[in-house]
Amino acid sequence: MLNSLSGRFLILTTIFVMLAEVLIFLPSVARYREDFLLTRLERAQIASLARLANDSIDADLEEELLLNAGVFNIVLRRDEARQLVLSSPMPHPISETYDLRDPSAITLIRDAVAQLANPEDRMIRVIGNPLRDAGLLIEVTMETAPLRMAMIDYGLRILALSAVISVITAVMLFLAVRRLLVKPIKKVVRQMAAYAASPEDTRRIIRPTARVRELREAEDALQSLETQLTSALKQKERLAQLGGAVAKISHDLRNILTSAQLFTDRIETSEDPTVQRLAPKLVNSISRAVSLCESTLAFGRAEEPAPTLTRFNLAELVGDVLDSERLAIGDHDLSLSEDIPAQLMIRADSEQLYRALSNLVRNARQAIIGTGNPGEINVAAREDENYWYIEVTDTGPGLPPKAREHLFQAFQGGARKGGSGLGLAISQELLRGHGGTLRLVSSDEGGTRFEICLPMQDLVED
Repeated sequence: MLNSLSGRFLILTTIFVMLAEVLIFLPSVARYREDFLLTRLERAQIASLARLANDSIDADLEEELLLNAGVFNIVLRRDEARQLVLSSPMPHPISETYDLRDPSAITLIRDAVAQLANPEDRMIRVIGNPLRDAGLLIEVTMETAPLRMAMIDYGLRILALSAVISVITAVMLFLAVRRLLVKPIKKVVRQMAAYAASPEDTRRIIRPTARVRELREAEDALQSLETQLTSALKQKERLAQLGGAVAKISHDLRNILTSAQLFTDRIETSEDPTVQRLAPKLVNSISRAVSLCESTLAFGRAEEPAPTLTRFNLAELVGDVLDSERLAIGDHDLSLSEDIPAQLMIRADSEQLYRALSNLVRNARQAIIGTGNPGEINVAAREDENYWYIEVTDTGPGLPPKAREHLFQAFQGGARKGGSGLGLAISQELLRGHGGTLRLVSSDEGGTRFEICLPMQDLVED
């Protein structure tokens, strides 16, 4: 019972209703006490009228009148003089006087609580106004024991009635909560369990039906979450299939490029000056293509090869990247420049850094050519005591909002129509393997700037 929502609601409702009845109990008992005393004054007034109608009544009749009124003495003030109308011996002296002519609510509640708390039988005087203006005031003396017993009996009836009302109210609310809240919540839980068993099945996505606004909002949010998750799982499955296909293609392409690499060895022996100048670049391009195929096969096994760190001249590597991109520019008015210190040596995996820089420069080239406007791409480098910094800056149109939002997410961060969005994701992964970072410095209508940061020292040294 305590571990269920409806059970706790039942218990709390019972407690709160009982608390409300307690707050009502005190005014009710005070009102009952006041009515009890006023009734005694009314009976005493009737008895006094019988005495005033006959000046001579015997002692037995006087005793019977006082017994029926439930008092010991009756004093009636019809004018300025007080008159003891009926009297009998009192067993105790008077200990308290209560004036009921114009009492406040707080006074009545205070006197009622004091009466219940004091079990002693006392003699009290009660003063009130006679009915129908039959005098100025009427006073009676009486014992408190009958009054207290009547108040206790009334209080017990009130408490019993309150308990019955509390139970009935709690049960009704219990059933209402189970019908309006608990049942719909259990339905949502069952739906979540069914969806978890087969999240790829779109038929298991929840369809909001709740009428309660808060539950409807929860169902709408759950529907959105399940829809996105199902879509993501389907995309993941398609990407897994695509990865398998790419791995097969890369395997066969690697074999083809390996054969081509053998032919380039003969080209290097040519005495043609043009061939001698272009042959090393062709050899390097084929070698990088073979390395890329091998890396793709490793990526298909969900692992990127660890970088092989060597020291090399950064200016030469950047020159190779820019020379490769110049071949793809054609007749477009696009200039490529570099600002690399000639003697700057860095420590990194040259092949992986080549891929990262090539992705950045290629993206910039495609963005500028796509606008049809002239532009410029610049690669600059600097160093401080702990890091090497490489910046790739272009004068292109800037990245669209969607690309900035999903910048390094594969298949989502494409900056141009038809782009896969893989370039930046791969570049970031390669640089993380170096312990470095790739971040977007700025991107607006004036151009885009990316910064590569590579640490000079290893994280742990011997």
